[in-house]
Amino acid sequence: MNVSIVGSGYVGTTIAACLADLGHEVVNVEIDQDIVDAINAGDAPIHEPGLEERIADHAGTRLRATTDYGEVRDTDVTFLCLPTPSTEDGSLELGPMRAGAESLGGALATKEDDHLVVVKSTVLPGTTEEVVGPILEAESGTQVGEGLELAMNPEFLRMGTAVSDFLAPDKVVLGTTSDDAASTLRALYDPILSSEETDLVETDLREAELIKYANNAFLAAKVSLVNELGNVAKEYGADAYEVLEAVGLDDRISARFMRSGLGWGGSCFPKDVDALRAGAREQGYEPDLLDAAVAVNDGQPRRLVDLLADHVDLEGARIAVLGLSFKPGTDDVRKSRALDVIRRLDERGARPVAYDPVAIDNVRERYPDLPAAYADSASEALEEADGAVVATDWPEFDDCSFAGMARRVVVDGRRIDVDAADLEVYEGLTW
Repeated sequence: MNVSIVGSGYVGTTIAACLADLGHEVVNVEIDQDIVDAINAGDAPIHEPGLEERIADHAGTRLRATTDYGEVRDTDVTFLCLPTPSTEDGSLELGPMRAGAESLGGALATKEDDHLVVVKSTVLPGTTEEVVGPILEAESGTQVGEGLELAMNPEFLRMGTAVSDFLAPDKVVLGTTSDDAASTLRALYDPILSSEETDLVETDLREAELIKYANNAFLAAKVSLVNELGNVAKEYGADAYEVLEAVGLDDRISARFMRSGLGWGGSCFPKDVDALRAGAREQGYEPDLLDAAVAVNDGQPRRLVDLLADHVDLEGARIAVLGLSFKPGTDDVRKSRALDVIRRLDERGARPVAYDPVAIDNVRERYPDLPAAYADSASEALEEADGAVVATDWPEFDDCSFAGMARRVVVDGRRIDVDAADLEVYEGLTW
């Protein structure tokens, strides 16, 4: 199938490479010429395991990139993979989505064949039919249902495992407006849907939009509840991990997302939970439980720094911060808990020195005013440090040597596999 994808960010680039891997002919439409040039040269514009190899394999054959929206006319289906950032009140900024829909609609104005447009971006219920649809109709001169089909196909990609998440998902959700749209998407995903491990969910547009938010809100709330229980366990001197491991044996609960610690960050959970909270309030409903989940999550960095302060006088202290990305396996630092830890250390008079295997350049670019120095290795960050905190559980931290520290005091926010016998003080955030 000939597929066009508008937007070559994290989601757009990943699904473009994966669809090409499935045998489809894919063109990425992107306004950033540098990204276009990178993809056409076989280079991945983002760090994601398994992505670079697929782009290198398919660039110039089944995968290419362009800045020309006109190329969508030679495709059967277009995915809109555009950013929907949060505003100050947590609601969505739909400017990029509107602009992309306008350009896409204009390009489709001269296409004679039917065309399917699929919203892949995470948007609140009603956005696809009330915002994207009318823009496409106005710009293309074609009505939805009369040559123009509309669908919503949310993504469930986790950074660090996005390629495998796309190619072997637990579910594929198709929100469509017609049998033809559903049939086209089933054919597109046929290699994936043939797996007995993947469930197909077919529904209407609004339900498909809300499924993504409900999915992430549930997981975020679960993590915050786990962290709350971990905090309680800490007060009793009990090992939260042993407690939660037993709880996870209950098949109604499961063992997934049961690691208490520093909390969630990244581009999805914070933005999606905030958008759902803001959207609920617009509808006249107060989402108290989601508010509480955010409050618990936001409090975890403070707890970590307070715990460190129980053992180290932070004023003027050199503190190694191990990890900057919001999770291992990615260079994404958006809403990373490590950034909050660094800011709180700075407020307490400490001198943070940070190291991350892949994310330092992203931090420097996105947060040039972050009050931290950067090291080229974990051992350099730890050298002569008065204390250390673990903010991201990169596997290499399991093998850290703490011998060069001025005081071997470590507060671990992620429970890495460290030999505590080598330390003067080894504290877990919630165990």
